[in-house]
Amino acid sequence: MTLIWPPMLLALLLVPLLLWLYLRLLRRRQTAAADLGPLAVVQNRQGQDVGRRRHVPPALYLAGLTFLLFGMARPEMPISLPRIEGTVILAFDVSNSMLAEDLEPSRIEAAKEAARLFVENQPSTIRVGVVAFSNGGLIVQQPTELQADVLAAIDRITPQGGTSVGQGIFTSLNAIAGAPIGLDVAALGEEGLPAELPPIEIEDYSSAVIVLLSDGENLSATDPLEVAQLAAEAGVRIYPVGIGSAEGAVLEVDGFTVHTQLNEQVLQEIASVTNGAYYRAEDAETLREIYRTIDLQLTVEGEQTEITSLLAGLGALFFLVGAVLSMLWFGRVP
Repeated sequence: MTLIWPPMLLALLLVPLLLWLYLRLLRRRQTAAADLGPLAVVQNRQGQDVGRRRHVPPALYLAGLTFLLFGMARPEMPISLPRIEGTVILAFDVSNSMLAEDLEPSRIEAAKEAARLFVENQPSTIRVGVVAFSNGGLIVQQPTELQADVLAAIDRITPQGGTSVGQGIFTSLNAIAGAPIGLDVAALGEEGLPAELPPIEIEDYSSAVIVLLSDGENLSATDPLEVAQLAAEAGVRIYPVGIGSAEGAVLEVDGFTVHTQLNEQVLQEIASVTNGAYYRAEDAETLREIYRTIDLQLTVEGEQTEITSLLAGLGALFFLVGAVLSMLWFGRVP
């Protein structure tokens, strides 16, 4: 236990002083009782001797005063409370295929709209980061509790290029770690990651999750399941959200007509490897509902909490009980 205002403990000196005054008063009454005989005996309303009960209300008042005076020092103590906390990375596929309009108004806009709703509904104990990936990966916003920064980062996302799902997961892990994950530079490929990842040591980040928003069309040689296995070793769960329809859509990119459709298999396998869950966004409303069911971690953690109000409540309770007993036994409040 710690104290915010330790000097206020001097106020507790009033407690022994009041106790001394009470004992002195008792001695004076005992002296008077020797002179007055039965007339000096304290009686209740029925004329019965109250005996030692007469000391109970003053003792309760003194205990209540002790709690109040101690509370003036503003004590703090660690209190374990369950709460949802951790890090969530919103990893957006920003390849050209996300411009398809099989989700209204488009895949990317539907994903961004639902992501904004998700961020606005998060408690302050959740840190949210934003990653954008196409051929490579970019941390658009480091994990933060500031919702305005996260929402601004989501608004800046613009589709371009191809798709590397593995790069998106790897960049998300870097955002969670807060620093680049150690990787042999000689093993890097042209797109940033080799087709096969070398052994990598990574810390435990079991309080973090990645929400992977993608149509699953992987155009990179890097196997996304290998990168997903790296996330699993770090305890990071991945929740892939399939954006698009199985029928797909046709769009024009740089003068070429391209047919794009949702590839659920790779996204389902990523979820399975990392102990996450796969969701399919059939429309914008379903996508918003998906964000409400993402399983964030519930932890119990001790937090320094000021308990002045608790002590004040206890003090008031002792005063109240003392007053009630005094009224019941003596018909008055001392």
